[in-house]
Amino acid sequence: MNKEDSQTTDITLGQFLKKYNFVASGGAAKFFLLENDVLVNGELERRRGRKLKEGDVVMVGRKKVSVKLDHHKCKTP
Repeated sequence: MNKEDSQTTDITLGQFLKKYNFVASGGAAKFFLLENDVLVNGELERRRGRKLKEGDVVMVGRKKVSVKLDHHKCKTP
């Protein structure tokens, strides 16, 4: 499989927290998860490596975000 043919099917919790500006870096996510209650689909999660799938719901404090992933394929000309 070529890199161009792969689709994004999941994202880690650490990547998600960085993408949505809860943390500045992936390394900061580890400490953020220890100090803050982060719920994934209503369950407390402390692992930054937790794989999130399309439709998962992440709640940080009062902010609730539904996971939406890019499913488009990159095509080379």
